[in-house]
Amino acid sequence: MTFKKYILAAAVISLPMMAQAQNVSGPYLGLGLGGNFLNGTDVTGTVAGSSIGQGNSADFKWGYAGILSLGWGFGNGLRAEIEGNYRQNDVSSVTRQNASVAGATGTVTNYGVMANMLYDINLGGALGGITPYVGLGAGYVWTQTSDVGSTRVGETAYEGDHGDYAGQAIVGLSLPIDAVPGLALTAEYRFMMTAGNEINKSREAGTSTSTAKLEADNQNHSILVGLRYAFNAAPTPVAAAAPVVAARTYLVFFDWNKADLTDRAKQIIGEAASARGTGVTRIEVNGYTDRSGADQYNQGLSVRRANAVAAELLRRGVPRNEIVTRGFGEANPLVPTADDVREPQNRRVEIILK
Repeated sequence: MTFKKYILAAAVISLPMMAQAQNVSGPYLGLGLGGNFLNGTDVTGTVAGSSIGQGNSADFKWGYAGILSLGWGFGNGLRAEIEGNYRQNDVSSVTRQNASVAGATGTVTNYGVMANMLYDINLGGALGGITPYVGLGAGYVWTQTSDVGSTRVGETAYEGDHGDYAGQAIVGLSLPIDAVPGLALTAEYRFMMTAGNEINKSREAGTSTSTAKLEADNQNHSILVGLRYAFNAAPTPVAAAAPVVAARTYLVFFDWNKADLTDRAKQIIGEAASARGTGVTRIEVNGYTDRSGADQYNQGLSVRRANAVAAELLRRGVPRNEIVTRGFGEANPLVPTADDVREPQNRRVEIILK
């Protein structure tokens, strides 16, 4: 399969998975370490102007890989990052003209820079906080082929340094570490391949060097575990959006930048309407936002949220003259945060029965 076909297949597989996103906002730093498997490769071409013939190949042992990435989360599930990567694999066997060669030796090293686009898939807590993610990347990778051949006297070994365009597909999981806001444990699989891999030298009998023009494949499978740290993450909110009863107060929560009522929000409003009972002459409906976005915009959003809750109370039979709606924007947060932090518990309407 060609390089372009691999990348197209990865895109087709990953796109249907892009459902709901888990918000990751602002800058983050990632580190991954693990194992790398380099696919076996045929070696074709010429040495000193002569064809090396058919049936020449090399297979490789499991090696190791490391990834360091710097990225940015856009708050809607999408993330963009730049990564530096390193992979190394030793030769396990060499075949010359369809015959195994004794004393196989050599190492292939890959290192490069990639730009990735990733998407976090929000499962609504179905996996206990684990968030799957998928991604695609493209960049440039340098491949160093060192002494791929045999230790046997008189055998030819291949060497070379070559850079080429590369692409990769990424599938992973992240699990937040509640004790450290913004820190998550990650586990992922990455398939990386380069558009080509040229080997430009051969070493004969351990001393003399000849010009070579050889082609080899370069397809890597990496399994990595690591850590990702988001720098401006807020403390982990209470998971359940259940009504909080304090002095006959009910809380309704909203998604970021939304004034729509969820089914759970309508249930809480129904409970408040049912608890109205005898003696209640006033119901305050106060809207709030978190601290992300402009102050003027958030003031209007808080009013729209309060109006949405008041409309649902009216639908459930509460008289209009008992309802007072107000919007407070970013004021009076339940969870104090820095500016521009998207804190879910601050995106709310308080229903106060008096």
